Amino acid sequence: MPERHEQHERRQRLQKLMAQAGLGSRRKNEALITAGRVRVNGQVARLGDKADPDVDRVEVDGRLLKLEKLVYIKLHKPKGVLSSTEDELAQGRPTVRDLVNVQGHLYPIGRLDRQSEGLMLLTNDGKLAHRLTHPRYGHEKIYRVVVEGKPVLATLEQWARGVELDGRPTIPAQIEILHQQKDHTWLRLTMREGRKRQIRRIAAMLGHPVTRLIREQIGPIRLGDLKPGEWRHLSASEVAALTKRR
Repeated sequence: MPERHEQHERRQRLQKLMAQAGLGSRRKNEALITAGRVRVNGQVARLGDKADPDVDRVEVDGRLLKLEKLVYIKLHKPKGVLSSTEDELAQGRPTVRDLVNVQGHLYPIGRLDRQSEGLMLLTNDGKLAHRLTHPRYGHEKIYRVVVEGKPVLATLEQWARGVELDGRPTIPAQIEILHQQKDHTWLRLTMREGRKRQIRRIAAMLGHPVTRLIREQIGPIRLGDLKPGEWRHLSASEVAALTKRR
């Protein structure tokens, strides 16, 4: 009985499986099903039908549906490495894709500028990538940041409330002083948005440029003890926490 229940849980709508196999949008796949071009175990499928990719044979126009196994990876991006999967300037600069020896297309989640370091996620799960990068889902990101000088409380409060950037205010953030020295300050920032070079731009605007930036967390996933350049597959519990709907 438990085995049967587990198999039922693995069954997914055909249009979702087809999208996962790279056959296009949900609407396009629904049209293929409605047109009778999809079969499950030899039977013509109907809209709403489900299948278990590990057990059922799904064919589209007589060709077996090949599903790409979903991959979820966390990486400690080192300073000096591009967070994109290719160098758009074709200058031979190293990218995060050079560090991760996994075949197939991977979406980078939580991009960092070249001089920043820390946690990034890579996956071939396009739906999850969209959810984690779209501002309306508001996933928390936590950073440790070194800024020049010793910002006063009023400056940090202004930063936390939000400042005008690109013609609109930033979403309020949490800022904590970790420790201060004569010429620099370590901060911990918790944010729910990530505009381009946002932390660096705001810090410079407030008179305390960033000298080091390390991302420690994206949503429930922590950098942990990964060293710069190291990566690993997420555990089943980490994937479950990451994919849980908000």
